[in-house]
Amino acid sequence: MVCAMRSKAVLLPCAVLAIISLAPMTFTGIAQSPTRTNRVVRHAGAFLPLELVEPAVTSYVEIWTPMFKAAVESGLAPDFLVHWGHGAAMGTVLVAMGGYGTFLGWQVRFGNGAVEYPLTLGKTAKEMHPLLMGGALFLFLLGGQGGLILLATQGQPILQSAHSSTAVLGLGLMAIQASLGLTMGNAPEKRTVHAFAGTAIMVLLSVHMYFGLNLGNSF
Repeated sequence: MVCAMRSKAVLLPCAVLAIISLAPMTFTGIAQSPTRTNRVVRHAGAFLPLELVEPAVTSYVEIWTPMFKAAVESGLAPDFLVHWGHGAAMGTVLVAMGGYGTFLGWQVRFGNGAVEYPLTLGKTAKEMHPLLMGGALFLFLLGGQGGLILLATQGQPILQSAHSSTAVLGLGLMAIQASLGLTMGNAPEKRTVHAFAGTAIMVLLSVHMYFGLNLGNSF
């Protein structure tokens, strides 16, 4: 019985991590178009009515784009970095922090919350899980703004793609998930919802990464 429980505790998080790790594999073979910065693509695929907030978001983004454009024109920010920097940074956060945080969350779920795992810096799984996931949410909030600014810097429309829609959906669900984690206590039903909802959100964010790679390759 104990061995079976241990096997489940390892196999399920590993499966989740495998799903999350699929999206970064599509980085292989990405070719940078020499005319990328000269071509504006009207992105399609948005499924949320983000046009309602686009004017306000555009006004905010335009505060920052002049300095980024100046950095590009002066050669301080290479085109490849401007184009793929956001994806590389957020992909790292998703896989490293989100993936390992999900693994630790399932260890807590399977009764191993008091165990110290590699890379938990002397903290138990129960202590490190909320720190990792809270840090990931914070970085996603900052990175999302950076992604919009970099899109505008390259002369591309914002909030008009499936990548933007999944970003808003993912951030909103992560905020709800964090609230549930802070208030669920020891209620078994809430803890079950938290565990499975968290895994579903990580899958959604993997889809978000896939859309982001497609978006980057579209211009």
